[in-house]
Amino acid sequence: MTSAELAKPTRKQRVRTLWISDVHLGTRDCQAEHLSQFLKSYHADKIYLVGDIIDGWKLRGGMYWPQAHTNVIRRLLTMSKRGTEVIYVTGNHDEFLRRYSKLILGNIQLVDEAVHVTADGRHLLVIHGDQFDVITRYHRWLAFLGDSAYEFTLTLNRWLNHWRARYGYGYWSLSAYLKHKVKTAVSFISDFEEAIAHECVKRELHGVVCGHIHHAEIRKVGEVDYLNCGDWVESCTALIEHWDGSIELYRLADAQAREEQMKAARVAELA
Repeated sequence: MTSAELAKPTRKQRVRTLWISDVHLGTRDCQAEHLSQFLKSYHADKIYLVGDIIDGWKLRGGMYWPQAHTNVIRRLLTMSKRGTEVIYVTGNHDEFLRRYSKLILGNIQLVDEAVHVTADGRHLLVIHGDQFDVITRYHRWLAFLGDSAYEFTLTLNRWLNHWRARYGYGYWSLSAYLKHKVKTAVSFISDFEEAIAHECVKRELHGVVCGHIHHAEIRKVGEVDYLNCGDWVESCTALIEHWDGSIELYRLADAQAREEQMKAARVAELA
């Protein structure tokens, strides 16, 4: 298993499994257009939606639902209709769906957690991860307060990328950069990873695929394979399982950079 990032395929690529999380449909910072393009690029046997796909917290405060958000839902339904098994794992922002856990609608399943068996035989817990976040579980008012501060950085992020796009630059996440630089955030991420890895050891599983903290990563935590999908709000990342069981981390920014390099190389050849 590697953490090499994939560039966007030039044509639809057949893969075994996709994992995406923390899309937050219903918020202004959801990168729905980028996600739709990503989903169009792959044909997968199975796709896991690893929580916080719809942001119920925000929808309670007022409806924001542009066509781009509907397009994501339509793309997932189309994938399901064409044979992809869609497994929706609930999160804390879409916890209103947890009352319907174990619901099956055609090729779509709604669950609180799942165990995925990779092509190379590893058993991975698939869970959103809020169950291992002390603030979310026991101090909900702090979670809402933190969410408001986080929204402010996302607003800056949206403004910055608007101007970057106007001047021909690719996507870059200010909020993700700040998160990596703040010691308390780094400590929180480490504690989260340790807690969820400990649960895997208790259950005698090889690893975990989760989301929740908006920090995409593939690494070993002790003997546990820790894989975090990241998000489609700031980082625009996903996990992809290939037919040999290897799992790779996709980053939109890296895919865009690689695509620009390929375009430049083609222009140089024609010059």
